[in-house]
Amino acid sequence: MRPFAIALAALAAVVVAAGCGNDDTNDLVKGKTLFVQKCGSCHTLSRAGTKGVQGPNLDEAFASARRDGMTDATIEGIVYGQIENVRRGSIMPPNLVMGADRHDVSAYVGRSAARAGQDAGQLAQAGQNKNANKTAKASGGKLTLDADPTGALAFSAGKAAAPAGGLELVMKNLASIQHNIAVEGGGIDKKGPVVGKGGTSDVRVTLKPGKYTFLCTVPGHADGGMKGTLTVK
Repeated sequence: MRPFAIALAALAAVVVAAGCGNDDTNDLVKGKTLFVQKCGSCHTLSRAGTKGVQGPNLDEAFASARRDGMTDATIEGIVYGQIENVRRGSIMPPNLVMGADRHDVSAYVGRSAARAGQDAGQLAQAGQNKNANKTAKASGGKLTLDADPTGALAFSAGKAAAPAGGLELVMKNLASIQHNIAVEGGGIDKKGPVVGKGGTSDVRVTLKPGKYTFLCTVPGHADGGMKGTLTVK
């Protein structure tokens, strides 16, 4: 957090006058959706519902500045600068979002960081897990639950069903960030390997009838929504 806080102070003076757009010209719905997909695996931002822990907690990072009167536009400019000029040694990849997308993401963070309450209207639905109510069914002793290709913290289904007995859970990682698949509950706690884009994580278990949780165990991912319920009968 300390290098990020120093960067905030340095960038604030530069962007106060310049700014990077405003809510009238930026698409906040798209910005939130992209933030959840591209940034939420590493950053906590309460209004976006993300709980990543690998990067700075954006609510904490801007809390003091917000109390001291820093505006949405200034926060937006700082975030834009951080994305545009990635700090050497940072785990954030360069060009994570570009062009208008970069403006939209920065505008959403500027509006939301360290601000109490929840998003409303159309913005409240943006970035939500669209697979939460889908059900995957095991076939031939195998259950496939791929990672969402958009980068959202979600599997291809939020629910799953399988018969009792031996089961192989397989996750192909279609996203640009690392994921794995694991199973917990009923005395079971098994994890597949963490893999990058194009990799496959799998785990074999023997399950009795009951309810279990399948999840990604990369820090912050399950808390951000990458988990579901497996019903075994």
